[in-house]
Parts: sequence; C-alpha cells; structure tokens
Amino acid sequence: MVILLSRKGFEADNLDDFKGLNARSPWFAALMLIVMFSLAGIPPTMGFYAKLAVLQAAVAAHMSWLAVVAVVFSLIGAFYYLRVVKLMYFDEPLDTKPLAADTASHALLSLNGVALLLLGLLPGGLMGLCVVVMRTSL
Repeated sequence: MVILLSRKGFEADNLDDFKGLNARSPWFAALMLIVMFSLAGIPPTMGFYAKLAVLQAAVAAHMSWLAVVAVVFSLIGAFYYLRVVKLMYFDEPLDTKPLAADTASHALLSLNGVALLLLGLLPGGLMGLCVVVMRTSL
C-alpha cells in the first residue's frame, strides 16, 4: 500500500499519507483495513487465530505470565494499527487523486486481503497444517 501511495518525487513514509484513503480509493482502504485488523488480532482475521495459537501455547507451557505480557503488548500495538484505520476513514485526504494500480498489484493486494479474511473465517485447514509441520520437524 505504501508503494501505491508513493509516486514520482514523493515517498509515502508518514502516517498522514494515509489520511482519507477511503475517499481516494475505497477498495484499497478496505484491504488496508483488513490488514490492520489482522495485525491487531481482531477476529475474524487470520491474525487473531495466530495470536490465539501463540497465547494457547504459552499457557499450555505453564507460562501464563508470558501470555499476559503478550496480551498487554497486543493491546498497545492495536492502538497504533487502529490509528491508521482512523486516518484512512475519518480524516480528510491531503491528496484527492485516486490511487492508480496496475492489474498485477491490484490482484495481489486483493488476494492478500481475501486470504486474511478466509483463513480467519475458516482457520482449521491452515492450523491443522501448522500442527502437522510442527510435529514432523520435531
């Protein structure tokens, strides 16, 4: 998304560059929303199940203190991830030009967003694969 926001002579390296992304490009804003929700660990995204699996493993290993620390830091991280969502949806855009993306970039970003949602809604297959891989590598 940062690459799409950048253009010749301008690097999108500040949070302000995400202001009003929904007004400029609702589809890319929705994809970025899914990514930010996944990073924050909000269901039904894959990030939620990844964090849940790590927390369950910590508790199973009798390291509940580590799970508590992880939850605290996840909450702190969620503040920063959700701040980007606020900028995209509730602030006025600094630039009003719509984002221009080639077909490959559009398809790749769309596939990533859909995968985060689908794997979050139906995590069983991927989580089962992770268990199999983990058991074979031990």
